[in-house]
Amino acid sequence: MDSTETKAATAQNETAPRMVTLRNKIGYAVGDMGNNFLFDMGQLYLLNYFTDQVGLPSAAAGTVFLVAKIWDAFADMAVGTWIDNRTNITKRGKFRPFLLWAAIPLALLLIANFSTPNFSVTGKLIWAYIAYMLFGTCYSISNVPFGSMIPTMTRNSQERSELASWRQAGSNMGLMIATIGFMPIVEALPNQKIGYSIAVVIFAIVGVLAQWYSYANIKENYSAPKKEKVSKAELKKSFKALLRNKPLITLSFVNLFTFSAFNLKLTVQVYYCKYILKDMTAESWLGFFSIGMVFVSVLLAPILTKRFDKKYVYMMGCAIWAIADILGFFFASNTFLLVFFTSIAYLGDGFTSALNWALVSDCVEYGEWQSGIRTEGMVYSFFTYFRKLSQAIAGFLPGIVLAWVGYVPGATQTATALMGIRGLMFIYSAVLSIATIILMYWAYSLTEKKYSKIVTDLLKRRGSEQIAEPVIEESN
Repeated sequence: MDSTETKAATAQNETAPRMVTLRNKIGYAVGDMGNNFLFDMGQLYLLNYFTDQVGLPSAAAGTVFLVAKIWDAFADMAVGTWIDNRTNITKRGKFRPFLLWAAIPLALLLIANFSTPNFSVTGKLIWAYIAYMLFGTCYSISNVPFGSMIPTMTRNSQERSELASWRQAGSNMGLMIATIGFMPIVEALPNQKIGYSIAVVIFAIVGVLAQWYSYANIKENYSAPKKEKVSKAELKKSFKALLRNKPLITLSFVNLFTFSAFNLKLTVQVYYCKYILKDMTAESWLGFFSIGMVFVSVLLAPILTKRFDKKYVYMMGCAIWAIADILGFFFASNTFLLVFFTSIAYLGDGFTSALNWALVSDCVEYGEWQSGIRTEGMVYSFFTYFRKLSQAIAGFLPGIVLAWVGYVPGATQTATALMGIRGLMFIYSAVLSIATIILMYWAYSLTEKKYSKIVTDLLKRRGSEQIAEPVIEESN
């Protein structure tokens, strides 16, 4: 793990020119903060809005997430394929324009999800399905290009880790503000259903402004070559190459584990605070301290990856997460202990979150090295396909479990229902963290030493790298 070979490989990976400025890094972080203002409302509060405000049965509400997220997963793949094969690339870049144009439609669709009309239960369910599926499709059009952009911003491995950390910092800032600020706005209004809608409007407006700021302050330094329209045979070849990318397959599965655990915890903590602790202020304390701890891991990740292989830093984070959640299951009986154990768990999760985007960028190079086909959009969308499946699980499973254990909205819960909430909060994530450690250890082979060899081989194949000319945009 701390071998001379690993250090040498890491040093060689850092010889690629550093292209990203502090302004670019801040812009990239703010972009993901905006993404989270627009996206996290659904993960944090939509299930509770459906069950406690709209009056949907918990199992039916959970099924909305399952169906919509499976739809989103295929939408991601379609969007990634479309982006990879675009032929009308302008001076704005291959990926940046999507940040500009998708922001407002995404915000309007988010508001629609929290503005369910007073229909019958069937009508409300139809509204929920349509609104959430359209939102997910629009989010794919915005987010797949955003995540695919790192390989065009820099070829430097360490700089990619730094960008991934900045992105995660922005994501966590968005999540922290959403967790701290959303429910106080809702509870400040006499009608909570209206409160949800007003709070969502505020976060949607700020999210749009953040995405536009990101668009104005990031840059694609490496030109994306214009492609001719590809045939179905070439598309089929690209998909086959994608399925042979073993590091990408492994990374996608461990994200299915870790991201479903993370999102399920976010969904369930509202119920935990309300029914087990009977203290809704705990939700804001969780947002400040537990999400704040992720910033610590985001700051530590680039330091640790200079000394240790990213794979082992990733596994270390999962070990911290699993231990904290096991202890939390037994001892988190008050607000202080819940915040303490959840903060330690999120410290561990932060290492996995910070490194995901650097690892998936490495998988882009691996795929090109293995097959001769470079498909940033398809690689990223394949990766996010599994993240969307994890979100489907995180939305669906709580609804099903809550129905199974006899959860009744707004009522005093039975001991069985309380145990179901506690198990969802802690045991699910602990088990999947341990599974991630096992899978990464045995199946993820793309070490820093191997990545260094891949980069060297690719540079020989490509010849000299062409840096994009400074972008000069026409005024609108």
